[in-house]
Amino acid sequence: MPVVRFFSALLCCAILTSLCPLVAHADDAAVDYSTQVKPILLKHCADCHGKETQQSSLRLDSAKGVTTGGDSGPAVIAGDSARSLLIHAITGTEGALQMPPDGDKLAEADVAMLRRWIDQGAHSPGDEVTEPAVAKTSRHWAFQPVRRVIPPTVEAPFARHNGIDNFIQDRLLREELTPSEAADKTTLVRRVHFDLLGLPPSVETVQEFVSDSSPDAYERLVDRLLASPHFGERWARDWLDSARYADSNGFTRDQPRTIWKYRDWVIDALNQNLSFKQFVIEQIAGDLLPDPTLEQLIATGFHRNTLINEEGGTDPEQFRVEAVVDRVNTTGAVFLGLTVGCAQCHDHKYDPISQREYYQLYAFFNSNEFHAGDPTAPRIDVPSKEQIRSGEPERWKEIQKTIQRLEQELKDQISAIADDLTAWEKTLTEEDKAKLPFNVKNALDLPPVDRSETHKRDLDAYFRRLPISRSKYPQLDEIGRLRQTAPQFATTMITREINPPRETYIQIRGDFLRKGAPVQPAIPAVLKQPAAQAASPGPELASITNRLQLAEWLTAPENPLTPRVIANRYWQRIFGRGIVETENDFGIQGDPPTHPELLDWLAAEFRRDTTSTGAASDDAADANSPSQVAASDPRAWDLKAFLRGLVLSATYRQSSHSRSDLIEQDPMNKLLARQARIRVDAEMIRDAALTVSGLLTTELGGPPVYPPQPEGVFDFTQDKKPWKTSTGRDRFRKGLYTHIWRSSIYPAMAAFDFPEPNVACTRRIRSNTPLQSLTLANDQTFFEFARGFAVRLLEAPAGDDSDRLMHAVQVALGREPNSQELARLRGFLHEQRDRFAQDIPAAEAFAPNPAPAGISLTEAAAWTAVSRVLLNLDEFITRE
Repeated sequence: MPVVRFFSALLCCAILTSLCPLVAHADDAAVDYSTQVKPILLKHCADCHGKETQQSSLRLDSAKGVTTGGDSGPAVIAGDSARSLLIHAITGTEGALQMPPDGDKLAEADVAMLRRWIDQGAHSPGDEVTEPAVAKTSRHWAFQPVRRVIPPTVEAPFARHNGIDNFIQDRLLREELTPSEAADKTTLVRRVHFDLLGLPPSVETVQEFVSDSSPDAYERLVDRLLASPHFGERWARDWLDSARYADSNGFTRDQPRTIWKYRDWVIDALNQNLSFKQFVIEQIAGDLLPDPTLEQLIATGFHRNTLINEEGGTDPEQFRVEAVVDRVNTTGAVFLGLTVGCAQCHDHKYDPISQREYYQLYAFFNSNEFHAGDPTAPRIDVPSKEQIRSGEPERWKEIQKTIQRLEQELKDQISAIADDLTAWEKTLTEEDKAKLPFNVKNALDLPPVDRSETHKRDLDAYFRRLPISRSKYPQLDEIGRLRQTAPQFATTMITREINPPRETYIQIRGDFLRKGAPVQPAIPAVLKQPAAQAASPGPELASITNRLQLAEWLTAPENPLTPRVIANRYWQRIFGRGIVETENDFGIQGDPPTHPELLDWLAAEFRRDTTSTGAASDDAADANSPSQVAASDPRAWDLKAFLRGLVLSATYRQSSHSRSDLIEQDPMNKLLARQARIRVDAEMIRDAALTVSGLLTTELGGPPVYPPQPEGVFDFTQDKKPWKTSTGRDRFRKGLYTHIWRSSIYPAMAAFDFPEPNVACTRRIRSNTPLQSLTLANDQTFFEFARGFAVRLLEAPAGDDSDRLMHAVQVALGREPNSQELARLRGFLHEQRDRFAQDIPAAEAFAPNPAPAGISLTEAAAWTAVSRVLLNLDEFITRE
């Protein structure tokens, strides 16, 4: 047996030896791409990665497409099949999803053929002809050019109307509905005051308007409101929601930041009626304008409202990337009305936006300046007008030169100062730490290894100001003295570009550590469809390579989204619901417009297409032709003119009373056969109470303020935030100026649905909860407002209780009470007088302090109770 086995083995070896030349010859044979490789790729891959479709931005129907690759980089590495992504995909190795995902898998022979081709160098003919990829287009309505629509002619139009009313009336007639009657004048004047100024009208304003019978009385009222400085404050709040504005950095430590100059820029820009086009350009890319002004730099704070993580042990690059992602997503939501963030990790599941296109948008923002050691930089000093006139900026420059010289002298002693700081820290007790400034204590509460660069900088700056440091290092007595005598400027965070720009790569599965293919700035291909023929065209689509060009394109005639999105958003604020209800999603999954032709007409009006006006147009142009934009028209992108057209429409002036026929046929009031009844926003509720109480401080702008809030608000936050309650006039400033901590929103505004400022909010929700009534009745601030209202009523000339109660209702609600309401209020007033007469301690706790001269404690407390009731009415916080 052993002999037989030996000869058998010998025979097998002989046979294998004789075959070896044949095997070697087969492996060495050159693979022909055209006849052996391309047919495999066409059969198995081209459906998803061919001319028609390029999933993951990858084409596999040509050798150039294979070597260029897709989002993850080249599909093959010539000479190394083991490292080639194509082989990983078709074999399902190295964590790759096996391809193709459906249907027959590649035969082993086909896989072996592809391996051999790659290992041999992935050679292909240089003259291969490849059909160009089919241009990405979409028939979705929102991606089509804005049309210049002619308002329909209606047989029975509103008595007073503009183009808006023709569209609304036409639809109502087709639905066999009629519009509501016009609202009474007292309702209308209160409505338009809230909508344009965010404030209720005074009694005198209401009386003047009601008694004015001239045909243009309402138009003149609207023009006065549009010219009011309160207009900028009211509409700034909406924009600051979109800009995710707050006065702190976010995350658990939530350090304070200084960026209120950006908030003031928004107010001023709106009051000056800065063209919305310029409003966008300066916020997105003011730093890239030629010789940008100080104001244009301040405007770039729009994209500095991102969160900053200053916790110890964090990776600065991770949070820089997250800030860039936020800028991309915010730009998509605010200006394009698209959920572009859905394409961060993969191609968008519904809208024609690929992951590659997401990172092409990302590339526009990827080269913003960033400082790991000081994440609030870059920032600039913003001297006031008075400081500029007195020459303080020049004096500060001279002081800085001296400080820099002293700092240079200290350079060799940095390590010694650090050792002294460590020694000083070891001497501190918990009682000592509790007396330190907020930011210094926060830094000391962390182990040294967990302190961020900001913590270290705060500690160092504080230690250098201590007497023990200044006595040992004289340059520190001197630097401190210079800083104390130096002018103090407000600072603000700005956006600035680095040069050269950063390289941008697709992030595989949204992981910034996994770099895919490199990309250059570009807008999504679906928005490069044939656009409007423009009188003054915007930037060439192929040449949009930086933030400034992107900003210009956002309001260029080639972009159909921004005019529709912004027009719809302002319509939403005026009528309570957008023509497109999903106002932040104009994509395929969003709701279609209820009045598509009206939306295009509004977009064209806002963008000022052709020679259209606010009235119904007699233009005979083809309604189906693309719009033509007269970019030189000074009325283009005029927000005040646009809002004026909305509030002058008869549709706006309708009554908001419910109707039985509409409850069944149009319960959500989408057809606008009546006006909407809307609870006003959180800040407006505070401002209305301040106005009625006579306490409102009307100055514009300035640093954030700290109105009273309940004790213990910060007990659930990681760090107890400083909240030095404001006194004097700052105590009674508008809600717009209240300091906003991201981790702890001011409670009285949170109760009324103030949005989380961590992400862009383009529509606030409106809830109805018992907590809201409790806030109006018992919150410290609203109780203070009720006292102020009582003082105002008691100091006003009045005859008897009925006269004073009549005046109270007029001040609070803008109308006179009916007989039943007046009787109930009189009865309540008498009950409160009896109550407080029998309980003097309660009267002392309730009455204003001091009470008006000549008014008893009991009387002052009773009228405070009446005021408290009026401020708690549903009607008080509602725009009818």
